Amino acid sequence: MSTENTNVKTSVTRTAISPTRAENFPEWYQEVVKAADMAENSPVRGCMVIKPYGYAVWENIQKALDAGIKNEDVQNAYFPLLIPLSFISREAEHVEGFAKECAVVTHHRLEKGPEGTLVPAKDAELDEPLIIRPTSETIIGDSMSKWVKSYRDLPLKLNQWCNVMRWEMRTRLFLRSAEFLWQEGHNAFENAEQADKDARRMLEVYNDLYANHMAIPGFMGEKTADERFPGADRSYTIELMMQDGKALQACTSHNLGQNFAHSCNIKFQGRDGVEHFCHTTSWGLSTRSIGGLIMTHADDDGLVMPPRLAPYQVVILPITKGEDTSAVMNFADKLAAQLKAIGVRVQIDRSDARAPDKMWAAIKRGVPIRVEIGDREVAEGKLTHTRRDLGRESKTTCSADEFIGTVQGILDAIHTTMYDRAYTKTRARIYNATTLDQLKSFFTEGDLGFVRAPVDLLDNADYQIFKKDNALSSRCLPFEDDGRMVLVGKSY
Repeated sequence: MSTENTNVKTSVTRTAISPTRAENFPEWYQEVVKAADMAENSPVRGCMVIKPYGYAVWENIQKALDAGIKNEDVQNAYFPLLIPLSFISREAEHVEGFAKECAVVTHHRLEKGPEGTLVPAKDAELDEPLIIRPTSETIIGDSMSKWVKSYRDLPLKLNQWCNVMRWEMRTRLFLRSAEFLWQEGHNAFENAEQADKDARRMLEVYNDLYANHMAIPGFMGEKTADERFPGADRSYTIELMMQDGKALQACTSHNLGQNFAHSCNIKFQGRDGVEHFCHTTSWGLSTRSIGGLIMTHADDDGLVMPPRLAPYQVVILPITKGEDTSAVMNFADKLAAQLKAIGVRVQIDRSDARAPDKMWAAIKRGVPIRVEIGDREVAEGKLTHTRRDLGRESKTTCSADEFIGTVQGILDAIHTTMYDRAYTKTRARIYNATTLDQLKSFFTEGDLGFVRAPVDLLDNADYQIFKKDNALSSRCLPFEDDGRMVLVGKSY
């Protein structure tokens, strides 16, 4: 049901997004992205154009996460987009995991072909094919092998913000695309204990982003052996549950042991004077997080943006009549300046659109607070504001000074309400099963959500068959259950 609008004339509820979540969740998702003007498909198969509003969300994710990463004494760097095939091949398990997704560069020049076309030049074939990075363990490992000589050089903590390419066959904006944006961290340590502690710690950094900036409650845990990152000793994850009950992997953090250190020759002289291989970790979060934000919070009227990530936390909607609009616009300009002065991100809708159209544009983009200013408000020195998360029932009129004094508290309240709402919804769709038959009945009855079952189930051959036949996956072993239980669900 729409939270924002009711057609009073016909008494039939209508929504800004069609179809609704209940009617067709995947199509609803695409329409939300389109209505908010966040991204669109590009001419390149499987790739997307991230439009300014969508990219502003990613920038705010970057700012929040980058601060958390640097707080862990990690330094940002940049490494090549193209990786020699021989580098990828060094780690057999790693290349097996990515082989089917790799895009390969084989030539360095084009020449004219038939009828004016361009084709790879016959004499320009590369001596060694180059892989467009699907991930950068091997190329960064090569640099680490040069930079690390002694235990005094450790720990070495690196991160890069970049794009990667994985040749996805079935793509969806933000959720799966052949090219996507992410950060990937790669750290090296003296011993196994330090590496595992780091992998767990970086997962907590991600959890802080999701909980305290995106208002999304996740499930922190360890990946099962069959879901582990290729070449890792242990993989940790945050799993999210979307409104349709499906799972989304929010991020991962891997303890790579000494596997990549051996293949990349990352060695150091230890405190005992003997040469040792490093223990390394890698961890990453991508633009998929934006898809998770949408599917966690959006409703049938469009986006509902968490205030701490919203490109605009407040949108001012001047409602003008007649030719003289100066008083309303001056009031709006003054209010915007006051909000900016206290650190609030604000936009004035200066378009000549009708008032209802301005309102719906803000709703579909999920702006946390809408402020309406008309001639009457100016005359009285007041304004009317509405919370996107609560809809028109929250509509309040107050003085401009009162709004300035309370706006940060309102934004914090919106964040809390959004987090609590998502927490309640997701935890209500956890089904506890003690037997395989109970797990089967949950999924065969057509419900969606997570089943929490004993970890011993993973060794049951019948479970593995049922999981494959029903497109299920073992999402993680939740930390809160001390590895005794496994979460099972359908995933994106």
